Amino acid sequence: MHFSARTAQQDEPNALALAVARARAEGRPLFDLTTSNPTTAGIPYAADAIRAALSDERALLYAPEPLGLGVAREAVARDWSARGTAISPARVAMTASTSEAYAVLFKLLCDPGDEILVPAPSYPLLGFLAAFDSVQLRPYPLVYAGGWHVDLDALRRLVGPRTKAIVIVSPNNPTGSYLGRDELAAMLATGLPVISDEVFATYPLAHGIPEGRLASALDDAEGEGLVFALSGLSKLAALPQMKLGWIGVGGERSRVAAAMARLELVLDAYLSVGAPVQHALPTLLATRGTAHDAILARVRTNLAVVRDAMARAPLATVLHAEGGWYAIVRVPDTRTDEAWTLELVAEEAVHVQPGYFFDMDRGAHLVVSLLTPEPVLAEGMARIARHVAEER
Repeated sequence: MHFSARTAQQDEPNALALAVARARAEGRPLFDLTTSNPTTAGIPYAADAIRAALSDERALLYAPEPLGLGVAREAVARDWSARGTAISPARVAMTASTSEAYAVLFKLLCDPGDEILVPAPSYPLLGFLAAFDSVQLRPYPLVYAGGWHVDLDALRRLVGPRTKAIVIVSPNNPTGSYLGRDELAAMLATGLPVISDEVFATYPLAHGIPEGRLASALDDAEGEGLVFALSGLSKLAALPQMKLGWIGVGGERSRVAAAMARLELVLDAYLSVGAPVQHALPTLLATRGTAHDAILARVRTNLAVVRDAMARAPLATVLHAEGGWYAIVRVPDTRTDEAWTLELVAEEAVHVQPGYFFDMDRGAHLVVSLLTPEPVLAEGMARIARHVAEER
């Protein structure tokens, strides 16, 4: 039987996955510092309001709108505007998830074989999504010098005749860096559309977004270029199971109008967004503070715990992060980051992600989820610090 080459990406389990599975099969408890699912992380929710919102009688009526129901688009526009990013509901398109938003935009902007520029380090999902749409990814580097920045010269050199868009993730997963105002200006100057993944934007790790950084690419795109900003319930309201994301479009008026018309064409072919969650959206956004604020408090507390723990391991460094749910610990490159993670499973019963999972190819790095319940993270970090401090 013949299958497409696009789906030939089923790699064998890596060494870390095998080590973790072996430890669990042997009944050895692990301090798992890779938690990414808020619904299993002990986060409180406005449960009664959520259940009530999903019982809206309008959900029994099938009245599809390709760009999304008006009630949902208006709720998104209000939420964005309340956070200081003004946008009309007419410039909002609903999708079943942020992943689907990427797939829709790849269809909108690319023909098979075209290229998209993506940041490195970054979350590895984009490679799969691009392959499914026969799009090639070309990584541009984020560089660290006391903080993370886009290597703009390298990015400009990567732009070629088949380059159709630039992806940014702000704040980046896992570096935690927000997009700089000058960085967005340089990207728009290439003439390429910018896809700005902003799912973690409302989780600044300090009190406010750093000066010179952007809460949303839409804030600096009015009247210039073409920007697609992505967000959704998965992170904004900690409700990944609701499967609702959205695209906000900004930039030069005629380009925005053309993009919205084509977005409607693509989305009309799938009509994948369910009515119940769209009708529930105003309530889900109005009550999201219960979960969102609990997560924000946790990630800030946990980042301080990570920094305090690693201060006891002079050979390690916690890299500066501005937002999101993750921290990166640089450890001695006496061995690979994969070797470090395997040691930590075997000798300390601690599970963290190696930097190479996120295309970090210089030095050895461990990636820790700040969403991890506080007692688990505190004990896991103490064990990591002890292990690194014993390095000779």
